[in-house]
Amino acid sequence: MEKTPKALRKHVVILGRTNAGKSTLFNALTGQARAIVFDTPGTTTDPVDAAMELLPFGPIVLTDTAGYGDETLLGAQRMVKTKAATRKADAVLYVQDGTASEIELLEYEAFGNTGIEHLLVFTKCAAAQRAAWQAKHPPALFFDPSTAEADLAAIRTALSALLAKQTPDDAPVLAGLLPVGGHVVLVTPIDSAAPKGRLILPQVQTLRDGLDAGAACTICRETELAAAIANLRRVDLVVTDSQAFAAVASIVPQDVRLTSFSMLLARQKGDFAQLLNGVGALPDLPDGAHVLMLEGCTHNTTHEDIGRVKIPALLQRETGKAFEFTYASGYDFPDDLSGYSLAIQCGGCMINKREIASRLARMAKAGLPVTNYGIVLAWATGVLARSLAAFEVDYD
Repeated sequence: MEKTPKALRKHVVILGRTNAGKSTLFNALTGQARAIVFDTPGTTTDPVDAAMELLPFGPIVLTDTAGYGDETLLGAQRMVKTKAATRKADAVLYVQDGTASEIELLEYEAFGNTGIEHLLVFTKCAAAQRAAWQAKHPPALFFDPSTAEADLAAIRTALSALLAKQTPDDAPVLAGLLPVGGHVVLVTPIDSAAPKGRLILPQVQTLRDGLDAGAACTICRETELAAAIANLRRVDLVVTDSQAFAAVASIVPQDVRLTSFSMLLARQKGDFAQLLNGVGALPDLPDGAHVLMLEGCTHNTTHEDIGRVKIPALLQRETGKAFEFTYASGYDFPDDLSGYSLAIQCGGCMINKREIASRLARMAKAGLPVTNYGIVLAWATGVLARSLAAFEVDYD
């Protein structure tokens, strides 16, 4: 569990007003002094993440945030970071100072309208105050350093129960695509953009899912693919890095299903139909259209970078038009979507499912078409229909 990637963990975000005790609770739950605790309001600036094991649920990411009501010079900018952290929240621990007046709970009630699943935790209150708050706001929880052990046990139990009801974020990427005892070939090009000495997360995740499903797995570069297939008696599925779609499609026999790591992640984490519909907007984009490129990780770019070099070049080649590209990395996402004609999301291996869902919902509401790196590369190389056949999806 300690090595579970953050993108496959449930994300729990701690929210509340400044100086409510959020960082104290964060440190107590993680068992580490990760967040600075001080009496001055606004001590927490940027969100602080901690990957941890929540018993009895399992691995989560816990995030401490800057508090509401921050009146410092940087308060507004801190709220932007808190808002971004909230987008990825599978659940929220809303911390309320138990010595405050009832009127301060109006912010909590406003938060309740967001629909994010949450628990209300009162801090700094004596036994009599606990009883009063419990009566007004059942099923409230409490935390105080003097009763920390019992309070933390109650919070962990309630939070575990809340998360256990949700759909797991780590559903197998190969679910339903391989027969029992099947054989999958994973094609992993090694170019200047590949990390030295290791495979990238989608490749590792797919390999592990294949093994967990009882399938035989062969992994090779595209340059060895023809020989690998010739030496295998059976191949049920070939999964390739999207940038090698054209070369791989020319090698893999037509009766063997073919798709990409990025498309597998699009199905696992997002609304696959929405992402597939989005690619239909590409041919009609006007010259000079503004395209939003959403990269899930931050990395040094090279001349072979898929999002900043290869996709822009392919789109210009296939459409005969020049587009303007804006890039957002990690969990950054623009508040204003009005200037964009299309968004293209990477596979999202470094972003959790809730963040992807939040983005897709916002883009749907704004009427902004959105698609996925793998879908775009399949379209640009003429293998989209074939790559969708693996999912038993037709494309006109």
